[in-house]
Amino acid sequence: MTSKGRVTIREVAERAGVSMATVSRVLSGNHPVPASTRARVLRAARDLDYVANAHARALVGGGRKMVAVVLRQVTSPFYAQVAEGVEAEAAARGWLCLVGTTGGDPGRELEFVQLMREEGARLVILVGGVVEDDAYRERVAHYAQALASAGARLVLCGRPAPDPDIPALVVEFDNEAGARAITGHLLSAGHRRIVFLGGLPGNTALDARVAGYRAALAEHGLGPEAAHVVDCGLGRAAGHRAMTELLKAGGVPGPGDTATPDTATSGTATRDTATRDAANPGTATPDTAPARFTAVFAGDDMVAAGALRAIADAGLRVPQDISVVGYNDIPLAEDFNPPLTTVRTPAEELGRAAVRIALRDPEHAAGAHHLLGTHIVVRDSVQPPPPGREDGGSTPV
Repeated sequence: MTSKGRVTIREVAERAGVSMATVSRVLSGNHPVPASTRARVLRAARDLDYVANAHARALVGGGRKMVAVVLRQVTSPFYAQVAEGVEAEAAARGWLCLVGTTGGDPGRELEFVQLMREEGARLVILVGGVVEDDAYRERVAHYAQALASAGARLVLCGRPAPDPDIPALVVEFDNEAGARAITGHLLSAGHRRIVFLGGLPGNTALDARVAGYRAALAEHGLGPEAAHVVDCGLGRAAGHRAMTELLKAGGVPGPGDTATPDTATSGTATRDTATRDAANPGTATPDTAPARFTAVFAGDDMVAAGALRAIADAGLRVPQDISVVGYNDIPLAEDFNPPLTTVRTPAEELGRAAVRIALRDPEHAAGAHHLLGTHIVVRDSVQPPPPGREDGGSTPV
């Protein structure tokens, strides 16, 4: 793909040394053309990164109103709801919707964007948080410029634009505010030892949630050492494994104590006491189990589902022994045992808004940033900490 202006059929014809009519016949595939000529035209089109103008094809009946949504996976309730929103809004406008999954592989994402560009998709929507490194920033700028050159538009849904100048529409929700609110809910219930379960350093969505969690602790007068972030990633299995390890460790070691062998070798890292890192810049900080905790803030509802299972397997009760909150408010959250207090994110509306805003004002959508709100849904998974454990007394095991 290229960031230059749109390549024309005339340029392909000049490169191949044939007429524009011959190029048109080769690319349409509807007329016989000598094999050597066909090869020469196709090579010129490939070298110039030529893509037929989707709008021109639509005028002659050769193109379709099509939106493509690219997800990490479709088994996640959050991603499924976003895709449902894209499909519903596209269908209401008479557009087709194609869904592709990448498994988090940047190579597959690139191939899908290129395919949709070649097939004339008017909108390509990339969904979900990512690790925002230099490779990602370069890749997204590449996508946006290439799609724009083909008359299409890139929409970043639930992820930020790495550069406000790239021609991409951003539609996301306020992850940090939602995390700050749900942590504040736990603090208002009397909890002071709150574990964040589900960190993934560098991931834009989770880093924002961790930032909101830390901000809420600070707003309630707690120092940096009060924050305990377990980097286990997302998903039910990750939540179950990390919660099991914390409970096996007893939730007993205080800040600075070395983790038990179970937690130290499991691949689950714990970030805490930023002040300790700053005080010892030349030394590695060992993984540590958190101080005795009374509440868990799960990075999403599926992490919470795994944590609830692990707590029950340990013979403990939620919320009587440990309070648990989640994030996203997936449809099953109200059916958890107990029903989960969580942050409702507008997943379906996120997908709908991505299509609606991009089509409503296509000339000004590029570079625009739209932020949707979140709110807490209070159910039955939080209550004040047990007497004597408000400040982190021993977690029963």
